[in-house]
Amino acid sequence: MQHSPFMRSRRFALLACLLILSACATLASRNTFDELFGPAQPTRFDRRPPPEADDVSYTRTIQPILDKRCVVCHACYDAPCQLKATSWEGIARGASKTKVYDATRLLAADPSRLYVDADKASEWRDKGFVPVLDEQATHTPEANRTAGLMHRLLALKQQHPMPTSGTAPTELDFSIDRAQSCPAGPEIDAYEKRNPQGGMPFGLPGLTRAEHDSLTRWLEQGAPAEPVAPLPALAQQRIAQWERFFNGDSLKEQLFARYAYEHLFLAHLYFDDDKARQYFKLVRSGTPSGQPVREIATRRPVDDPGVPRVYYRLVPERETIVAKTHMPYRLDAPRMARWRTLFLDPVYAVDRLPGYDAQDAANPFKTFEALPVAARYSFMLDEAEFTIMGFIKGPVCRGQMALDVIDDRFWVFFLAPSKNYDESMAHQLAGEADLLRLPTGNSNTGLLSPWVRYANLEKGYLEAKSAALAQRVAAGARVDLDMVWNGGPERNPNAALTVMRHFDSASVVKGLVGEQPPKTAWVIGYPLLERIHYLLVALYDVYGNIGHQLNSRLYMDFLRMEGEFNFLILLPKDQREAVRDAWYRGDSLRTRQQVYGGPARLDADSSIRFRTGDARAELLGMLEQRMAPLARDQFPSLQSEPDAALRTQLMKLAAVRGASLSWANETSVLAVESPGRPTRWFSLLRDTGHNSVSYFLREKAQLRPDENTLTVVPGILGAYPNAFYRVQARELPAFTAALAGLASEADYTDFAERFAVRRTDPGFWAFSDALLAAYEKAQPSTAGILDYNRLENR
Repeated sequence: MQHSPFMRSRRFALLACLLILSACATLASRNTFDELFGPAQPTRFDRRPPPEADDVSYTRTIQPILDKRCVVCHACYDAPCQLKATSWEGIARGASKTKVYDATRLLAADPSRLYVDADKASEWRDKGFVPVLDEQATHTPEANRTAGLMHRLLALKQQHPMPTSGTAPTELDFSIDRAQSCPAGPEIDAYEKRNPQGGMPFGLPGLTRAEHDSLTRWLEQGAPAEPVAPLPALAQQRIAQWERFFNGDSLKEQLFARYAYEHLFLAHLYFDDDKARQYFKLVRSGTPSGQPVREIATRRPVDDPGVPRVYYRLVPERETIVAKTHMPYRLDAPRMARWRTLFLDPVYAVDRLPGYDAQDAANPFKTFEALPVAARYSFMLDEAEFTIMGFIKGPVCRGQMALDVIDDRFWVFFLAPSKNYDESMAHQLAGEADLLRLPTGNSNTGLLSPWVRYANLEKGYLEAKSAALAQRVAAGARVDLDMVWNGGPERNPNAALTVMRHFDSASVVKGLVGEQPPKTAWVIGYPLLERIHYLLVALYDVYGNIGHQLNSRLYMDFLRMEGEFNFLILLPKDQREAVRDAWYRGDSLRTRQQVYGGPARLDADSSIRFRTGDARAELLGMLEQRMAPLARDQFPSLQSEPDAALRTQLMKLAAVRGASLSWANETSVLAVESPGRPTRWFSLLRDTGHNSVSYFLREKAQLRPDENTLTVVPGILGAYPNAFYRVQARELPAFTAALAGLASEADYTDFAERFAVRRTDPGFWAFSDALLAAYEKAQPSTAGILDYNRLENR
């Protein structure tokens, strides 16, 4: 049907009116708080409001509540709506509708790091963050409640509490990549109507009446907070000592300081004689010691600072310590003496300081070629757990795509440093540094063309590496266990590590964890260790575009394969390819030869004497025996459990394997209770079977449920628990039998009904408090607040 011009004009006018009315309604909604409580004052929380005499103490009362009830979800880059409850400044900054983790963005995003990219709440408003505290002009208790989103969301949970049994309401989405609801200002009215179960804490029981009342009073009082306390005299003295050490004027001292900073910028540094264990961060500043720190806010630690002279300064860590980012690193007199011996006392020339060009910064072997290779390797080996932890706890490791490049559990060893190794490595790097450039020098990167280019560079490096290795063997070097570092005379426990993947998170710990050897192992030398750090830590930009993230993930395939190659060459020559093929079932010959057989190969045989037909298992056993003198106090073997009856039951639990575990969780916490005895805590870690991990976005097709195994360790291992279980010691046999008998989701529902502390459990927070207290007591150096964003709901 044809419409007349008159009819068309009427329809257009009607549509225009509707659009105008809609816009007016939106504007009216935005102005609701302004009409009720006066115009917004974005500068209200630019500084901490000083408390009155009868105000609730933020330090003594409020932050402890936030730590136990809010930080468990709202911390780090993956905090929902970027709302961080880890400090007053995090609350004052507010929330954002923009995700930090976004695997689809075509252009790099602007960084939004608390304490780095803006100093004041009003500056965060300019960056699109919205307040969760009341910033209207009328500073009354009513205004602070009504216009403060934080109070509204806490009150919503009180009005609509969780059910006290079963699972949480189905309308609550707990998936890691869920669409986030981040109401801004008066949008909270619609949010409350649309999501009555969306109060805070999200998907967990509400606060106790006392906790809620304390927070309400504090918010009504205008969110006051005590000034930041001055540092103790001892801390100030240690800071001055270390800043003098890091800021020497010679070119040698400046180059070493840059190297140390680019490896320690994520560390939680602490002084050995500080009984309070306060943590500090090493930052770049445009100002020297004695002046206020002016932190240089570059995207990455390798980027051009834009100042004539960089000063390395120590600043206090101002946020609550959370397990998922906690990387403690001790500073003491022996450490300083060790670094002097490695880097400053030897005689060598540093004729110029390297620049910060993107191509140079993407190649640490060029940047730091003047520093002795032996010194660099020893620097990283001394705290190898910390070095590897950088890619485990740094910003790169979040989500399945970032982690499907590694097996679920594998052991990590290191090539032994020696004069011959160090000299040959220095010679090799002098000729091959150009082949070791990394694909992450830019935050905006193309998708596949850079990867192809760097794949060709990797091929060239593997050929050169294989040729150099063959030459060393021909000159008399032996391929045997002495190639593997045993911790040296000091028996450094960093010589043996275990890495565990938990689907979309991971852990690394000292020691060879697990009652049975893993399927794979890596042996890492200096070039590989350095590239792991720069690819996934120093050069990685969490705000980078999809190309930057994708190329980081794809290049990590090469690094895994290098570590596996170094393990394979210790095997008899005639078994290497068979073991490689068992690791890469279904993959192309080209992929398998990337590990061993193509550009990566060694024709010489192993000098190790094997006695069985399963050299892989035998070699892992030899390495385990070689590392036996090293301390394994943090996560001891179940065999060392003093209670014989409990030991027997735990060993039976650890023996559960196969398809039944597919219905269980990646990482769980088990509390074992016995009358009259303290609760014992254990971590249950599923090691998921795979045909291969050399794939991209096809993980489900590679699963081998029949090869699933379970690792049981005493204590808390993993920052993102998926489930909590509580059993009486006498119930352990039933728990084990039920776990081994899972065959459906209905079976797991029955299992959880019997043993799990679910999200809806009225005792959830009491269980959580006991867990965190036990964690801190047993592991005071490494413990932090756990993350509950991945807790199941079934």
